[in-house]
Parts: sequence; C-alpha cells; structure tokens
Amino acid sequence: MTAALIGYAAYLPRFRLPKDRIVASFDEDSTTMAVAAAAAATRGHRPPENLYFATSSPAYADKTNATAIHSALGLPVGGFAADLCGTGRSWVAACRAAASTGGVVVSADVRVGRPGSLDEKRGGDGATALLFGDGPAIAEMVGMTSLTAEFLDRWRQPSSITGEQWEERFGAERYAALIGSAFDRMLGDSGLSGVDHVVLACPNPAIVKRAGKLVKGLKSTVTSPIGFAGASDAAIALCSMLDTADAGETILVLSAVDGCDAVLWRTTAELPRNRQQHRVGEQLADGLPVQHLTYLSWRGLVEMEPPRRPEPDRPAAPPSARAEQWKFGFTGTQCAECQFVHLPPVRVCRRCGTADHMHRAQIATLHGTVATYTVDHLAYSPSPPVVQAVIDVDGGGRCTLEIADAEPDRLRVGTRVGFTFRRLFTAGGVHDYFWKARLLGDAGAEAS
Repeated sequence: MTAALIGYAAYLPRFRLPKDRIVASFDEDSTTMAVAAAAAATRGHRPPENLYFATSSPAYADKTNATAIHSALGLPVGGFAADLCGTGRSWVAACRAAASTGGVVVSADVRVGRPGSLDEKRGGDGATALLFGDGPAIAEMVGMTSLTAEFLDRWRQPSSITGEQWEERFGAERYAALIGSAFDRMLGDSGLSGVDHVVLACPNPAIVKRAGKLVKGLKSTVTSPIGFAGASDAAIALCSMLDTADAGETILVLSAVDGCDAVLWRTTAELPRNRQQHRVGEQLADGLPVQHLTYLSWRGLVEMEPPRRPEPDRPAAPPSARAEQWKFGFTGTQCAECQFVHLPPVRVCRRCGTADHMHRAQIATLHGTVATYTVDHLAYSPSPPVVQAVIDVDGGGRCTLEIADAEPDRLRVGTRVGFTFRRLFTAGGVHDYFWKARLLGDAGAEAS
C-alpha cells in the first residue's frame, strides 16, 4: 500500500547575503529549520506516527537529531523518529519509507562554502516537510526508479565545515548520462510519452545550467529556486512546483546525487485548495540583509571580538530531560479549577492554590502580544543586540522570550508574534534549544 501525499511545506530563513543568497541565522540549524517546516506541514492533520529526517548537516553526529524535532512537534512518545544523514539520496530514501509506512519526511540543510567560493555563492539554506498518510491526497506517487553509480564529484569529511568538488565537467558527463537514463526508464515504466513538469536537482553546477537541455517537461523544467540546498535540494524545488501546479498534472522529480533517483507524482483536485500557507515565492521575497563578515562569524569561519561577558554554561542533561515538554514542546499547564495558564508548567496553581490538577497547555501553535520589551546591547550573543520581550499568549499565560530575527525598530508594545524553535547557544558541545518569538508580519512566522 502506498500512502498519499496529504500536506507539504517549505521553510526559508530570512537573512540574505548579496545576490539574494539565503542563509540561516546564527540561532538556526538543520534541526530548528526542520521543526519550522514540519509544524507547517502537519498543522490540521492527525499527528504522524513516523518521522524521517534527512540532512547532510546534522546538529549532532552521535545522537538522533530527529528526536528533538519529534519532541518540538509534540508527537506521541510511541512514535518512530530517525535520521537519514547524507545528501539528496537520503531524502529519496525517506520518501520511500514514508510512502510505505506513512509519516512525515523532513529535510533541512545549512550549506557552508569557503568565503568567496562558488559553494558560498550558489548554496542555499532551507527545509521542507512532506506528509504522507490517509486523507485527501494533494498528489499521488505514481512511480519511482533509481540508478546508482560511484564516482567522486562532491564530498566533505565529517570533521570539515566546508565541502570539496571535483572539476565540474567530469561530474557533468557522468550525471548527464544517468539523468537521461532515469528519465527514459520512468517514462517507459509509467507508459507516458512525456510529463508536464520536470524538477531537476543536482550538486553539479554544470548540470543545473543545462537542465532545460538535458530533460524537458511539456510545460516546464525547473531547478531549486534557492541554489543547491543539500538534502533539501530536490524537496524545495518540488514544494515550489506544488505551489503553482494545476490539478491532474504530472511532476517528475529527478535527484541526481551519486546516481539518479526519479520520483513521478500526479497532482489531484485537492492541491489548489490545500497548498502551503506561505509559498516559496513569498518567502523568497521576505528577506533581511546580513553583512558578509557577520555571516562568516555565524559559521565559525572568522572569529569576532566576543562580548565582554561570561559565556553561558553547558546545559545539563537531567534538568533538560525533566523539562522536555516545556523546553522542546513549549507546553505549559492550565489549572483545571480556575483555568489559569502557567508558563513554564507548575504543579500548584498560582491563582487558586490547587495542586496536581493541571491540563497541558500547548503554546507553540498559538500567537501572542508583546506586553513590554527591552533591547540589550551588552548581553552575550553571537549577533547582538539581544531583544527580550514579555509575551501575553492568546488564551492565557505570560512568558519572557527572546525575539528571533530581531528588528528593534519594528517592535512595539502590542506587536503580534508567533513562536519559532531556535538554538539559544552552544556550550561544551551541547546545543541549548528553546523557543523564541517572531513577528507575525514575517512570511513563515505562523508556520514556525
């Protein structure tokens, strides 16, 4: 049995280098971006039982990163979550699994190139989520075929921040033949004479430049709209296509990475009514400039003068585990007697004194209003100033949060905010994840 595609979402960070190169903020990584995409794709649907996370830039190398995503989404403990680390082929493997078992396929990557390199100029950071399961299908997987080949085109050692690439003409020759063969095989297997749209993803820039000559869709041939995005490359291009495709059209995704995988989709009449809330084009247009030197410091490629303040201590495992529902799931408690909402959760109600009679109050999907705020130029941060705000949450509850992607000039008492999962800091090799507020006027804020 093949599970249908019932939801999708892409998440693009807001910061931009010159020539609109999309880069994740200092407090974003593959895990936090994956949460943003998956939250948007699963909203309004039954919680998925399986979560497959594809990335080539995992936040941890010896720990399952998918479990943090699973917890941040508030999914049941009885579910399954696993990493598939690598490039675009990992995303295809996740799709294979989810099409059989159901679940959400999440991909995210932070692409880092040497300063001034082609990798830096043509890479892009981003995340996607595809939800497979029972329900009104927006697209059906018609077929899948794969070709595998071993040759050295792009690689990165586990200890390296930036990757390497062989002379691109060599890889282009190998990939061109694989793409043509996969295209022909898929048409033969499906009995089609052509497809409406072709989505081609490949880490080799020569292939991307020649995409329209190598394979042709009856209506379009497209590549990633943000540049090479690693494990998310094909998925971001697919999400962009789902934003505009009509019902009843065929979309062939060709992911040429260490071979070539071909996945054929046919859209349904449900797609025009169930597209993602914040389309890829809207997110592309919603950008903030960042200085190149600042960006390099975020990626650890240059060392800036640090704030003259003590660095934070390493988060400890036991208290983090005890506070999992608050720290990752952003879940407070609501008194069953007087309905008072407590953030963070407590056992004894501060209003009526009732003990151990609480319901969970999940905050991550709600909105809030800024009650007051402060702009701190002295607090420790990789990207000062730190903007802290007291947030009154819709439906009750108040908490103090940092403002993500802060633009102090736009902030006012009464400003509306959503919530986004971010990395507060890293100390002693441990990432301290928590939630921040994000202005609702930003594209994608409600999806975070």
